[in-house]
Amino acid sequence: MLKKWTREETIVAFSLYCRIPFNECNKHHHLIVRYADILGRTPSALNMKIGNIGSLDPSLHERGISGLKHRAKMEEDVWNEFINDPDKLVYESAKIIASMQERSIEQDIDIDLPQGGERESIVRQRVNMRFFSDTVKSSYNFRCCVSGIGCRELLEACHIMGWSEDRPNRTNPRNGLCLNPLFHKAYDKFLIAITPDFMVKVSEKMFENTADDSTLKYLKEVDGRNIILPSRFAPSRELLDAHYTKYLSCQ
Repeated sequence: MLKKWTREETIVAFSLYCRIPFNECNKHHHLIVRYADILGRTPSALNMKIGNIGSLDPSLHERGISGLKHRAKMEEDVWNEFINDPDKLVYESAKIIASMQERSIEQDIDIDLPQGGERESIVRQRVNMRFFSDTVKSSYNFRCCVSGIGCRELLEACHIMGWSEDRPNRTNPRNGLCLNPLFHKAYDKFLIAITPDFMVKVSEKMFENTADDSTLKYLKEVDGRNIILPSRFAPSRELLDAHYTKYLSCQ
């Protein structure tokens, strides 16, 4: 008799769905192998569960990808509960995994933690930041959305609206862009922007302060180019517009 999937296991699978590029999901993926062992499932079973969750994602449907079709009501319930609350998904998943390993979440965080109420806040922040980074980079299939660079060591998850500016969207992957360090810093400093129509804008200040002709030529080629869109969790046009409005005020 097949062992039924629990709500807790489904939450973990949903978290993995967010963190692994859908085209890389297979029974050999290191995260699927690792978490399958923790859940007491086979990698094939966990991979199938992730495929079932993918069948609920409208962004995959838009690309003609249906995912697996034999999903259960549990998957729909978990999707509906967490799709608009990534903070809750991240922390619930981390607690479940820690509990299954008979350890605390703090053991996975390499920092000194204070005692008291501030402790949980720091744990949540660190867990959420890790999830945001993993999910944004995997959604863009580990490519800078401006330059196309695909060296994972050079990729960063950039908030469209900063961590301190928009608390509700801190962990929302639709508040993220995958950028290399140069464009990440330029975006944060309003030296470049991305319009709500996904077009890159390079500031005159950046042009004026670039002496190398080949680099200047490249920046002019980037200006007006559309970004490489992610396979899921497309950047929010509303959030892009809020950043773009600030960019225009800085010019």
